[in-house]
Amino acid sequence: MEIRTADWKHEKHVPVIQVPGRVKPGEPVDIIVTVGKEQPHPNTPEHHISWVELYFIPEGKDIAYYLGRAEFGAHGEEQMYTEPVALFRVALPGSGTLRALAHCNVHGLWEGERRVEVK
Repeated sequence: MEIRTADWKHEKHVPVIQVPGRVKPGEPVDIIVTVGKEQPHPNTPEHHISWVELYFIPEGKDIAYYLGRAEFGAHGEEQMYTEPVALFRVALPGSGTLRALAHCNVHGLWEGERRVEVK
């Protein structure tokens, strides 16, 4: 199975990870993962983002630690829509890489990552 890392056509699939400028070791920090931040991804029963997951890879290691998952269940039923935006509050021990996966029901898995400096 292929995990894509670059958007294509006019749709945005790659999850964007937002992290505050200051992250201290062991202190909770809010991390926001968004699919379609600049340009919205379709959100219909036929085409939508089903879920996002967040992982952390500590500096100097090659193991990804699972931090959490958000599922988006409303895609137009009764005119309700769950937008593909998730907040994860985590405490990180040190610097490393945050990696997010997003699942589009039509186009499969997409990956985005962001380095985080913990000081």
